[in-house]
Amino acid sequence: MKLHKVTDPEFAPYGRVIEDPSFAELIAELRKEPMPQNEVIYVPGAPELEALAAGEVMREKVFGEMPVQCGYCNGDNTKLNALEYHRSSEINYAATDAILLLGRQQDVTPEMTYDTSKVEAFLVPAGVTVEVYATTLHYAPCNAPGCAGFQVGVALPKGTNLTLAERHEGGVEDSHLTATNKWLIGHPEGGLPEGSPMGLIGENIDVRDLEL
Repeated sequence: MKLHKVTDPEFAPYGRVIEDPSFAELIAELRKEPMPQNEVIYVPGAPELEALAAGEVMREKVFGEMPVQCGYCNGDNTKLNALEYHRSSEINYAATDAILLLGRQQDVTPEMTYDTSKVEAFLVPAGVTVEVYATTLHYAPCNAPGCAGFQVGVALPKGTNLTLAERHEGGVEDSHLTATNKWLIGHPEGGLPEGSPMGLIGENIDVRDLEL
């Protein structure tokens, strides 16, 4: 698998680069947050990020005045492990270089399986902000070449990725709803919590094997 850049045309089906100098403020604040080794931490909404003027730009301009949460996903990871999608775009702002492993929701079967050979890898350089479209499968970022970890901000409609009020079992897709506005397809080798919905078929991709 080749490692593309988010500025390459191959990224167009999955998202777009957002050019807005105000997001430098979010990225500078994100660099103050911890970047643990050998694990990944996800914070849906960080008050210190949301209180910034750039957080207000995210709400007013990028999400069209919807309530928004600005958080982050930081840590140390090299594997795919799972894929997820939302009913909304996700904004990622990178404080370090990071790799996103992405797929298309259109390639998910009616049985909620997905072949990992269809995944593509994209480098998000430090300082760059991207929109990841609602139909794009994604999960935790991965370490970029030469980096011991990653710091990637995550902005989503407020309430996304929080605990569900009830269990959903009405259909095949319902069983993959694992948090608010989050549908998860796990890999059997992904180390997910017991009972997580599976469906990824093929290799659990490791970015250390990418063609640079």
